[in-house]
Amino acid sequence: MAALSNPVQAAVTRCFEQNFRERGELGASLSVWKDGVEVLSLAHGHANRERTKPWTADTLVPVWSATKGPAAIACLMALHEAALPLDCPVAEVWPEFVTAGKADITFGHVLSHRAGLCVLDERAPMINYDAVVTAIERQAPLWPPGARQAYHARTFGFLIDEIVRRIIGAESLGEYFREIIGAPLTLDFWIGLPPEQRDRVASIYPGKVSIDTRDQAFLKAFNTSGSVTQRAFASPVGFGAVADLNKPEAWSAGFASMGGVGTASALGRFYSALACGESIVPPAVVALAQEALSQADDAVLCLNTAFSAGLMKDPVDTETGAKLRTLLGPSPQAFGHPGAGGSLAFADPEHKIAFAYVMNQMEVGVLPGEKALGLVEAVYSA
Repeated sequence: MAALSNPVQAAVTRCFEQNFRERGELGASLSVWKDGVEVLSLAHGHANRERTKPWTADTLVPVWSATKGPAAIACLMALHEAALPLDCPVAEVWPEFVTAGKADITFGHVLSHRAGLCVLDERAPMINYDAVVTAIERQAPLWPPGARQAYHARTFGFLIDEIVRRIIGAESLGEYFREIIGAPLTLDFWIGLPPEQRDRVASIYPGKVSIDTRDQAFLKAFNTSGSVTQRAFASPVGFGAVADLNKPEAWSAGFASMGGVGTASALGRFYSALACGESIVPPAVVALAQEALSQADDAVLCLNTAFSAGLMKDPVDTETGAKLRTLLGPSPQAFGHPGAGGSLAFADPEHKIAFAYVMNQMEVGVLPGEKALGLVEAVYSA
């Protein structure tokens, strides 16, 4: 049976415990998979700040943009089922999308955050799906398709959700994900949480101001009225405060950009299926998730960032191919997605490893900080 060596397991456990002693962790879970087997599961702490509700491995928690990974795979599965390549215009399946100069925007542009639709001029309420889709249809891109990479923090989910609905005829991307991946793998992860699961959800809490110098450009842009960064994180409007993600209506809405709710073990199981090439996800879909489509100084994140078709990659030196950071471990093949506050999940097909970390005490920063980074480093410390 696959396993982590005793020294590695001890190192990961020490780091996990250190997060509680020294880094303000409240409640958290870690799930590590190797060769299709969960080889380490850690859970500790409390599901609320009052410390009246214990955190266990079965505790569900909102994971913000870590939702984008499962959502993107669902979209890629729909495209694969319909034999639609990434270079096909979105308007082929969504005719109303063609307006306002969007005829040449492809699925690849959307999935790699190069569609220029990170911002909406109309103040469409996030809870009103139809209003947001209409606003997207009317929106002119900020740049020609493919000209710039700009993280579609919120609009991404509505774009790929509508694409899936148009292709498959599903009620929502979340429903389609549950049908083709969530239920078959019996995942404790939903993009649209059923009411009967609400009692299991932990409360999440905002982090303190970051002092990490790598975040300064992003934080300055985020706090500058009218900046692309500020507008991207406010398009569409609503659900802008951390407290909003503690509301049942946020969990059940099925926001494909940021509305996922689940356990670390479920995210680990999901990425393990991708890392190990399980038949539930076609190899062609995994290949699209693995291959970088774009790497640039992102206009929203204010950081050199790489994306495949919907998944985040670690950027590399264009001359040497060496990784410029190892958020997703040492392998260039790794792909996944972080979430606001520090959650992180990824697949490493080279080593057949999957990693998932979730928590409820958020950090402030454009990418996960030392709590997650220390765990990743420990996993690969052999």
